[in-house]
Amino acid sequence: MVNVVFLHPDLGIGGAERAVIDAALALKSRGHTVRFVTAHHDVGHCFEETKDGTLMVTSVGDWLPRKILGRFYAFCAYLRMIYAAAYLVFFSGLKLDVVFCDQISACIPVLRLSGAKILFYCHFPDMLLTQRRSFLKRLYRAPIDWLEEKTTGMAHSVLVNSKFTAGVFRDTFKSLTHIEPEVLYPIPDFTAFDQPVEPPSEQLLPACKVIFLSINRYERKKNLSLAIRSLALLKEELSSLDDVHLVMAGGYDERVNENKEYFKELSHMTKELNLAKHVTFLRSFSDAEKRTLLKYSTCLLYTPSNEHFGIVPIEAMYMKCPVVAVRSGGPLETIAHGETGFLCEPTPKDFAAAMRKFVENGTLAEKLGKAGYERVMKKFSFVAFTSQLDNIIGQLCED
Repeated sequence: MVNVVFLHPDLGIGGAERAVIDAALALKSRGHTVRFVTAHHDVGHCFEETKDGTLMVTSVGDWLPRKILGRFYAFCAYLRMIYAAAYLVFFSGLKLDVVFCDQISACIPVLRLSGAKILFYCHFPDMLLTQRRSFLKRLYRAPIDWLEEKTTGMAHSVLVNSKFTAGVFRDTFKSLTHIEPEVLYPIPDFTAFDQPVEPPSEQLLPACKVIFLSINRYERKKNLSLAIRSLALLKEELSSLDDVHLVMAGGYDERVNENKEYFKELSHMTKELNLAKHVTFLRSFSDAEKRTLLKYSTCLLYTPSNEHFGIVPIEAMYMKCPVVAVRSGGPLETIAHGETGFLCEPTPKDFAAAMRKFVENGTLAEKLGKAGYERVMKKFSFVAFTSQLDNIIGQLCED
C-alpha cells in the first residue's frame, strides 16, 4: 500500500479536476491511501466525491489572493500552489510516498524536500494557455515560463493526457528532450454512469425529437458560440427548427469574470439570431443531471479546437450519445469519424452538415451511439486505466 497525496490548485468542476479525482478513485480501489490538498475547495461548486467523504480534502492558503489589481493571475496561482506544497511538506504531518501534482509545476522543488516521489501530470503546457500581445506581458511571463519548464523537469515521472499533448510537450519544452512523457488517458470512473437515470424534467430537457447538447465551461477558448452559429445555419437550411433544440450546459463559477461575461455574450447571440426559443442555457449541474442530459440527447456537440484530450466525449460515448467534434487534438484519438460520430472543421458549415444528418436520419443516433459505447469499452476502459496508473505508482516507489 502506498500513501499518495494529490496536490491540485482548485478542486472545482472542470476536466482537470475530473481527471485527478478519477485517478484518486483508481488508486483507492487498489488499496492505496489517497487524499487531496488544494488551495481552494467550495463544497457548493465541486464534484460529489470531494464532499461526500469518498475522498479526503484539505484546503489551505485560500486567503492568498487569486489576482492583484485585476492582473497577475499566473503569479498568484503559482504562489498559492507553492504555499499548499509547503503546508504539505512541513506542517501536514502526512506520510508521503508519492505526491501526484498537476497543472502547476512550480511547487515541485518544495515537494522534493519531502523525500517522496513526485509525479507530475501535464494536461497541457501552461505557457501555451495565454497570449503575449504586449512587451510587458512577455516580460511578465518570461520568468514564469522559465520556471515552468525548469520545475517540470524536476519531477520523477511526467505523464500527459494524450499523444497530442505528448507531441506538444516535446515541441514546447526544448530543454527536456531527455524526458519521454508517458501517455495516460484520463479515463473517468464509469461506475456512476451505470446508476439509474432519472427521466428529464422540462426545465432540463425540452420535449423535442432532436436535442443537441453542448457540455463545456463558459470560456471563450471552448468556442461555445460555434454550436449556436451552427444551429442558426441549420435553421436557414431547414427553414425551421420544429422539434429541434440545443442545450448549452456549462461549468459556471461566479468568481470567474470570463464565465459571467461569456454567458451574457452567448445569451445575447441567441436573441440576435432569433434562436431564444430553441436554446436552453444551464449554468452548472449535478452529476445525476449530467447523466440524464447524455442519455436523452441526440448527440453531443464538442466545439473546442486542439482540445488536450476531452473527457466529455468519452462520457458521452459511454452513455451511447454520438459526438460531433472539431477535427484536432484529443478527439482525433477518441472519436472514430463516421462510426461513433463526426470530426469536423471548426466552422458552422461543417458542424451544421453533421447536425443535419441526425435531423434527417432518425436511426443514426442509435447506430452511432451503440458503436461509441463499444469503442469506449474496448479502448478506454477504466480497468485498464487503473492498472496502468497502479503500475506507474509501483515503479516509482521501486526506483
